[in-house]
Amino acid sequence: MDNLYSYSLIIIFCCAVIVFGILFFVSAPYGKFIRKGWGPVIRSKWAWLTMEFMSPALILLFFLLAPGKNIVEIIFVSAWLIHYVHRTFIYPFSQSGRDKYFPVAVALMAVIFNILNGFVNGYGIFHLNEYGMSWLSSWQFITGAVLFTAGFIINKTADEKLRTLRKNNGGDYVIPKGWLFDYISSPHYFGELIEWAGWAVMTWSLPGFAFFVFTFANLFPRAVRTHRWYRQHFEEYPEKRKAIVPFVI
Repeated sequence: MDNLYSYSLIIIFCCAVIVFGILFFVSAPYGKFIRKGWGPVIRSKWAWLTMEFMSPALILLFFLLAPGKNIVEIIFVSAWLIHYVHRTFIYPFSQSGRDKYFPVAVALMAVIFNILNGFVNGYGIFHLNEYGMSWLSSWQFITGAVLFTAGFIINKTADEKLRTLRKNNGGDYVIPKGWLFDYISSPHYFGELIEWAGWAVMTWSLPGFAFFVFTFANLFPRAVRTHRWYRQHFEEYPEKRKAIVPFVI
């Protein structure tokens, strides 16, 4: 099991480098970037459920199989499940436009990643790392918990504002305005980056860091291309608005 854990971590880091390079030149074909040529497709809402399911399932399995459980580990598994239960079972069926199609090939790649990610985080955090009660007062836990909570709120708030915006405009894309949208084109990606940076710090673990690195490799290029897409499709798009980090980029 330890060898599988080590190899899985190496694969995640290697995939992050590859994905980061590719996504600057080729947009992942879903959402506003959906296009033909990627093989069979399924409804987007079922794709999201299929892709994300292994993350909460595996983390919960490894938590339940852990020999000893304290409040620190309960907080860890709760934080993970709060994000992924929503992402798996609520988000796909609440967002406007989720009747769009999603390439099966992309969904399968996401399933493979989530299996690897769920495994290394579940096994690494609940079976290899040890967290005593004193961890609750450590700077890593406190800082990480604050970041995770802030990122979660930003991510979910942005998702809800985008859902409402599309609902009020018949599912068409329009320029988002107000809140963090006045500063960046993708607050939802910004929030998710903060969230998983918080997870990495809160758990102070290699699996947590690997997850953040892959999240950055996946979302940063997409945010940049999303920003470019808005500028290409809306002449009146705010000139000073950045892509993903307010006032920076």
